[in-house]
Amino acid sequence: MGKGGGCIPSKHKASAAIPNQTAALSVSERSISFEGQSPRKLRILIVFYSMYGHVEALAREMKEGVDEVEGVEGVLYRIPETLAPQALEQMQVPPKDDGIPVISAEQLVEADGLLFGFPARYGSMAAQMKAFFDSTGALWRDQKLAGVPAGFFVGTGTQGGGQETTAWTAITQLAHHGMVYVPIGYTFEEGMWESERIRGGSPYGAGVISGDGTTGGPSQTELALAHHQAKYMASIVKRFAIP
Repeated sequence: MGKGGGCIPSKHKASAAIPNQTAALSVSERSISFEGQSPRKLRILIVFYSMYGHVEALAREMKEGVDEVEGVEGVLYRIPETLAPQALEQMQVPPKDDGIPVISAEQLVEADGLLFGFPARYGSMAAQMKAFFDSTGALWRDQKLAGVPAGFFVGTGTQGGGQETTAWTAITQLAHHGMVYVPIGYTFEEGMWESERIRGGSPYGAGVISGDGTTGGPSQTELALAHHQAKYMASIVKRFAIP
């Protein structure tokens, strides 16, 4: 590396010939040298599925949180919808914002960190998000995402509808890819001890309680927790960056 250069994580690694034996390259190999220029910003991809907009509201708040951390930027992406337009119309699902692009599995390798957001279905991730993870087989085979920090944020219809289990059961996806799961624990301090009002979120990540889907969106506490998680993740990603 030349004088004045820097290194940051990269996902460009040689493909492994034998999965589970030679694929898991060390984190130290995730670097790009920059000769005579400043390192690019680290990128946290905020990848989500949102049917009625509650999870999307958390995702937008997370982008603001990431962008507040120097040297890191948040990028919003939707995952592909799996329901037919007729079904969405019958369910009175509002149209999606075309300003947020749909991501392909291959684009995940561009991330220095990942935040996945999705609503719960019976205490685990929605089928749309599961279908997206199922499409990442080629990345899994070559362990292209190994060592990447990742976290979750969720939405549930009720207080006991899976605020913890939805994230907990999703950890298996990260484990098989070799990603590094980053929960928030109780770093939100007094906000985590809120008991006077119903709110989403847990040590596993931010959350929103959406009711039947017609509620007005996340509460201020839920948004604050999402903002905190984003900044916390950005700080972790910076720690993972190779100096």
